[in-house]
Amino acid sequence: MRMFGRYQLMRLLGKSDHTMAWLVMNTQDQQEYMLTMPRKAPQAEALQAWQLSVKRAGRLNHPCLARVADIGEHERWPYVAYDRGTFVTWAERFSRQGVPGADVAMWAAQAAQGLAFVHEAGLAHHDLQPWMLLVDEDQKVAVMGLEVAGRRLLASRDGAMDELRAVRDAAEVDVLALGLVMHHGLVGQPALDEADVSKVVARMPPQGQDIVRLPWTVPRPIPEPLRAIVNRASDRQQRQRYRNARTLQRALEGWLKTCEAQSGGPLALLLDRLRSVGVLPAQPGGADRAARLALMERCRTSELAEVVLGDLALTFELLRMVNTAQVHGDQVASTDGPVLMLRRAIAMLGVDGVRRAALSLRPWPGPMNEAAAAEMETLIRRVQRAARIAVRLAPAGYDGEVISLVTMLQNLGRLVVQYHFPEESAQIRRLMLPAESLQAGTADDPGMSAEAASFAVLGVDVEVLGLAVAQHWGLDDSVQHLIRRIAPDSPVRQPEGDNDILRATASCANDLVDALTQPARRVPAALKNVAQRYARPLAISPREMQEALQIELQSASSQTVQQAAGVMPPGHAAGATGRTGNSARAS
Repeated sequence: MRMFGRYQLMRLLGKSDHTMAWLVMNTQDQQEYMLTMPRKAPQAEALQAWQLSVKRAGRLNHPCLARVADIGEHERWPYVAYDRGTFVTWAERFSRQGVPGADVAMWAAQAAQGLAFVHEAGLAHHDLQPWMLLVDEDQKVAVMGLEVAGRRLLASRDGAMDELRAVRDAAEVDVLALGLVMHHGLVGQPALDEADVSKVVARMPPQGQDIVRLPWTVPRPIPEPLRAIVNRASDRQQRQRYRNARTLQRALEGWLKTCEAQSGGPLALLLDRLRSVGVLPAQPGGADRAARLALMERCRTSELAEVVLGDLALTFELLRMVNTAQVHGDQVASTDGPVLMLRRAIAMLGVDGVRRAALSLRPWPGPMNEAAAAEMETLIRRVQRAARIAVRLAPAGYDGEVISLVTMLQNLGRLVVQYHFPEESAQIRRLMLPAESLQAGTADDPGMSAEAASFAVLGVDVEVLGLAVAQHWGLDDSVQHLIRRIAPDSPVRQPEGDNDILRATASCANDLVDALTQPARRVPAALKNVAQRYARPLAISPREMQEALQIELQSASSQTVQQAAGVMPPGHAAGATGRTGNSARAS
């Protein structure tokens, strides 16, 4: 029988280069505990510092942190004891068959929540391992072993700023370590076949060269959003990894929430926000726009529609009102099928209904701060530009208003995320950016795809969120097909009908505008790629695409000058014509 003071050592739970954990029996109360301690006994001053940091960590109170039962020392070996209760370590739950993805995500989200609390208190774990993470029969998770490894990162640093930087660095390593533990749980074996997570971290950039990604052949299928989250956590590019535990927690919780059918799926992330602050805020000048609408009672619906189109929020609100009314059986007006034309929506609601809709919108900028509002304005301008380009690209005979709306609705997810989740939207954009290679003659490090970046930040694709909102409005499957943008890496097939032509035209225009937002040296290649993908399916030459772009850019430049001179009010959209030069709007 091996003893450690009053504790009987029953079984080793795990060990790394820096720490170890034992299952023990307290001979005084005959209860099981888990004992964590450093692998090397700290000396004199180091021991005192260790005790201070561990006791500070032990005072933290959070549901996702294991309760400290005892902090002590035996023959110069310091230790921290935790109640065993009904907990087992993750290592005890792991198997060669892997753990179901939903379970791993649920556990990791709780662990990330606990770590975020620790990091925000200025502390860190320093040696997160599968046997330092606990889970009970009710799937409740707790983290143990905080600060037990000692602050190795602080050994050679001086000054308060250096200490803060070291704690931040340690927090990032904790998040990376949690990602590696998730990898182990999903795959059924540790990353790089190395059981010690700290050794895996040392072999990865920036210290090492090894790359850790989830393999495609695994015991259990891994959902794509979860795969993207775990791969981001251990990305070979340090800039792409989660910068703090809170962002990892939100991504995991977002995916888990969208998986719960009873919660409404992807819409569950947005529903409360939609009710409190609306889909989008009225664009600047909303009050003037409402007053202008009040004076247009005798105007034609086409003139009213042109005013409404200048405000994306009002445009979407009218579509929501008429389509939701149909789904709920309200008597707005007699109609068949979804409404995807502003003139029709205005006719159904009347001028008073349009004015009420305008006044019901949240004033600009809603809950957004200055930076988020500026980014939102930029995004709205891009969406409106894409809509005008789409009208110019469309074959003659297609209604320009419908083409504009389809193009705008293909950006509904982006717009909603920018408004409701501006910080997450900024993360997604950052993850998509390529990084210049540090070595001459080698290719740049690519950014993530839009889908992968969305998964890694929100746990759900931005486009899927947009489709969920559209479905919530009452837009049926046929309209949802229209507003589902063709993925940049998907082949563009020959259109089989009008809906396919509308969808492809809108996707082409959106891709052209996205290409213009690339770094200057990448724009020509990006535009060429768009032209090659869409030329044959849309029966349009690259030259025609270039002309449509050129006309739009010149028109935008002219409008900017006129607005500066006070000749043209902001938000006024220049007319757009189809390929034949005639109005693309059909009667």
